[in-house]
Amino acid sequence: MSAKVLVVEDEAPLAEILRYNLESEGFRVAHAESGEEALILLDEERPDLVVLDWMLPGVSGIELCRRLRSMTNSRSIPIIMLTARGEESDRIRGLSTGADDYVTKPFSLPELMARVKAILRRTAPRRMADVLKIGDVELDRAAHKVSRGLRQVRLGPTEFRLLEFLMESSGRVLSRAQLLDGVWGRDAFVDERTVDVHIGRLRKALIRGNEHDPIRTVRSAGYVFSGSTDD
Repeated sequence: MSAKVLVVEDEAPLAEILRYNLESEGFRVAHAESGEEALILLDEERPDLVVLDWMLPGVSGIELCRRLRSMTNSRSIPIIMLTARGEESDRIRGLSTGADDYVTKPFSLPELMARVKAILRRTAPRRMADVLKIGDVELDRAAHKVSRGLRQVRLGPTEFRLLEFLMESSGRVLSRAQLLDGVWGRDAFVDERTVDVHIGRLRKALIRGNEHDPIRTVRSAGYVFSGSTDD
């Protein structure tokens, strides 16, 4: 799955421009109009990066940045601050509060997209890589192909997305609810048994002969992808 960006911006036209350009670059986008809404969406959307306007109604962007850096679940999420404040003291304040980058309005959209990509290449490399390779399993996002060793693996679109999501979080146990959210989407009308069915199909496609199962079932917890036979 591509990286997810949370845009926190109360100006609707600018928010729509940002959404359009980010989605055109292949990112998934969530949008909040206020700091309070952003705090709620943070747990629901689990973004890889936040684009945050300084001037927000209610909780300001600088205060929201401070809160995100104080909370365990958002402490490591990179933040790009957008602001009309161009003074050096304001830039220093934004960066010292915890922002990873600072862009002054009006800004160049290509430059902002380049900054987003540069940060995500550093903080979420698996989200940005065209090819994921773990053990002998390789997934090529651009070509939409999967191989295991020298063998091509044929997958349907859902199994491809499922494998991609598992490989992005290799070594981490993902619950069925997390897999449903990440692969099918929050609004999909499917239950957790659907995950088990597609995991079974994915395993059937991935495993031939004496090949080890790269997907481990963790009882009462979910599934974890590993390229190692030691798990």
